[in-house]
Amino acid sequence: MARAYLTEQVRGLPASPGVYLFKDAEDNILYVGKAANLRHRVSSYFGGGQKLTPKLRRMVSRVKDLDYFVTGSEQEALILELNLIKRHHPAYNVRLKDDKTFPYLKIDLSEDWPRVFVTRRLEEDGGRYFGPFASAKSVRQTLKLIKGIFPFRSCSRTITGTDRRACLDYDIGRCLAPCIGVTSREEYAEVIKQVVLFLEGKQEMVVRQLESRMNKAAETLDFETAARLRDQIQAVKQVVEGQRIAATVRGEQDVIAFAQDRDQACVQVFFIRGGKLIGRESFLLQGTRYEEPSQIMTSFIKQFYDSSPYIPPLLLLQHPVEDVATVQSWLQGKRGGRVSIQVPRRGNKKQLLKIVADNAEQGLEQLKIKQLASPTALSAALDEIKKELKLPRLPSRLEGYDISDIQGTAAVGSMVVFDKGKPKPAHYRRFKIKSVPAADDYAMLQEVLRRRFKRAGAASDSWAILPDLVLIDGGKGQLNAARETMEEAGINAVPVASLAKENEEIFIPWKREPVILPRSSPGLHLLQRLRDEAHRFALSYHQRVRKRATFASALDNIPGVGPKRKRALLRQFGSVRAIKEASLEELTTAGMNKNLAKKIKEHL
Repeated sequence: MARAYLTEQVRGLPASPGVYLFKDAEDNILYVGKAANLRHRVSSYFGGGQKLTPKLRRMVSRVKDLDYFVTGSEQEALILELNLIKRHHPAYNVRLKDDKTFPYLKIDLSEDWPRVFVTRRLEEDGGRYFGPFASAKSVRQTLKLIKGIFPFRSCSRTITGTDRRACLDYDIGRCLAPCIGVTSREEYAEVIKQVVLFLEGKQEMVVRQLESRMNKAAETLDFETAARLRDQIQAVKQVVEGQRIAATVRGEQDVIAFAQDRDQACVQVFFIRGGKLIGRESFLLQGTRYEEPSQIMTSFIKQFYDSSPYIPPLLLLQHPVEDVATVQSWLQGKRGGRVSIQVPRRGNKKQLLKIVADNAEQGLEQLKIKQLASPTALSAALDEIKKELKLPRLPSRLEGYDISDIQGTAAVGSMVVFDKGKPKPAHYRRFKIKSVPAADDYAMLQEVLRRRFKRAGAASDSWAILPDLVLIDGGKGQLNAARETMEEAGINAVPVASLAKENEEIFIPWKREPVILPRSSPGLHLLQRLRDEAHRFALSYHQRVRKRATFASALDNIPGVGPKRKRALLRQFGSVRAIKEASLEELTTAGMNKNLAKKIKEHL
């Protein structure tokens, strides 16, 4: 009955631009969307032949009612859509986390003695706003930076110029102290002007103005003021040097890229002004599962710039936006000038975008570690692992194993340990494979486990601590090889499992079908971290072993030639062949006597 009613509602929609709202049985708003043609767009969700993502299929199954607003244009629909998403936070929209509470830096130019302070309200009041910043910590760091360079007041007292004494900021050169009347309005206004230019990314202009004032102060023998201005100039120049980036860019632009993991994405925004990176911010998007990259980028662009007091003339994006003409027109209306949206494919802009994307990847990885490291998440993860893998007790100590080699050469193994869900590097162990001459991962894994558990009985240190779960990187074959070795070693009581990368399937003994945990499962996330840490640790050791083998040469077997002398010879002559062809006199110039030089010549 409800579905028939919904079908009639869709048929009655106008073929006009507007915004639609999907609601569930309790009248909760599930999704807000905009459309150039409401009837056509909404009916696309309910047509029998439509291919919907799993996320949209779940949403449509919950839709019991809909509402809509007709607008005069797509741009009006976009603005209304943003406002409704902010107000209702629908579960199925991609949305910025905490988008209502972005902090900004504000300079209230209507004050006689303007301050620079943090606010969370963006208003049309004539003040200068800078941001939005991703967090209170981020905006405080910026405020601390500019306060360390420019001596503006940070107090909220009423300025009369007749106070008996100034605060500590004046004593340490951090304020011009208008409260006691030692500065004029003109001099203080000049400081605020420089702060604005600095936050706009025009640091070179600030330096030029400060240098001009410093020279004038020196000419009038006001050396105290000249010294203060000199220190400001040096501080600004240090900031400018730190803002230089490797890629050659010009003008003003925001560079935006993101990294996605399941239902969240970490977005990095680099703010380029005058060829300098004046700042960067990291934002978290929620509700991104099954969304296309262009949909995620579009959602971020709309929500971020709806809250931004400044829009540059160029946006460099990792992925294109949907409805680019509408979005571009909306941005240009907010900016009051031309805005270009580009997705670079090559050259310096592509290089810069890669830097931003790499930062987004790192940001997402840190976010995942932080989320998983919380006591609540770790407790839930360990409980889930115990329950799903049928373990006899909570897995306090987890051990992960991996093998790294290239067709059997320079083969190594790794053992990493997580204690109560957290890495314990002091208990990590490396193994150089000794008994397996060919490429045989199963045999190599068995050697590592055999050597590890052989020491469990005799050792009195960390080797003696038995794990609550052994995790192997691999599938059923690796699991069976591990179980066989552990049985031989008499370690039958220690549970063992393997985690296969391709589909993240967990195999346990005596169970034919793998255990499949939801991709959002905290237990799976912890096992993935353990598996990935074992892989990283094995790979880093493998690279060291290969590097050491690469530098082995005919010089290694010559008595009297150690690593230090070998490096000196290779540094001077470049190769073993050149050393072989050198005369005795030439060899002695590398810091050795004739007897050793003769021995090297004879050996080679």
